[in-house]
Amino acid sequence: MNIIIITPAEEGSRAGNRATAMRWHHLLEQSGHHVSVLTEYQGEQCDLLIALHAWRSAKAVKAFREAWPEKPLIVVLTGTDIYHYQHEFPDVTYASMETADLLIGLHDLVSQDIPELYRSKLVTFRQSSEQPTAFAGSRSEPGQFHICVIGHLRDEKDSLRAGVASRHLPDDSEIIISCAGKPYTEEWREKALQESRDNPRFQWLGELNKAEIANLIAVSNVMVISSVMEGGANVISEACRAGLPILASDIPGNRGLLGKDYPGYFPVRDDKRLAELMYRTETDGEFLAKLRQRVMELADTFKPEQERQNLEKALALAVQKST
Repeated sequence: MNIIIITPAEEGSRAGNRATAMRWHHLLEQSGHHVSVLTEYQGEQCDLLIALHAWRSAKAVKAFREAWPEKPLIVVLTGTDIYHYQHEFPDVTYASMETADLLIGLHDLVSQDIPELYRSKLVTFRQSSEQPTAFAGSRSEPGQFHICVIGHLRDEKDSLRAGVASRHLPDDSEIIISCAGKPYTEEWREKALQESRDNPRFQWLGELNKAEIANLIAVSNVMVISSVMEGGANVISEACRAGLPILASDIPGNRGLLGKDYPGYFPVRDDKRLAELMYRTETDGEFLAKLRQRVMELADTFKPEQERQNLEKALALAVQKST
């Protein structure tokens, strides 16, 4: 098929929506489709359109349906769609859900957090990650217990929570926090710089490229995901494929990927509880091994081939629903 993917993230961006769009571009072309990735829809002809983000891509969804009322349309629900925009801007967000032939969610619990009216349109599957060339901790440095935080610096990610938590650690701890990501605003840039200046355990690395992220994971002993909301973070895929233990905020987007009984959760924005867990991973070898075993058990669910097959099933179902 001739497929258009709409993403609100500009070309060259390392935002999650752009990364998803480009990965799907690659996977779908592997299946023999012709795929274009655009930030706006201007009436281009195609066999099927995939819109990443119900709210941000609402204009594209509306324009495509008006131009091609009988062609299949897929809308991908992001974390901000599910946990923010459907409540703040329900008319626009629900209009995209209503218009779509098929909705895609990126963690297992999405159906619990959207209106029952749209659940029959929903399919869920996991984002994938390539097998890394170096596993987590393979390049770790003696005298340091390295914890990484990877993702754009923004309110939804609560990006500096691990840094704040590290201030509660005892003096004998060797934990160092490395935070990688582009600041969403100038205010976030200043906050990251200030934390780097004031906190000897914290370093902000700025925005890293793919190879640099892979190296950061290879030197890390643990990853922290402190998000307030997530639609299914791809860094979980990367961590699991690399065997990197995760400490995660207890939110649906993380539970929907790691499982309800995963032992590494902490309450949202609770830096003291996070500090306890970080120190436990450093000092309790059995606990760290248990976390590593759990992420390694999940690794196969994040394989690219599995995601490609799930995409193919979604395309077929969207075509079926549109006829």
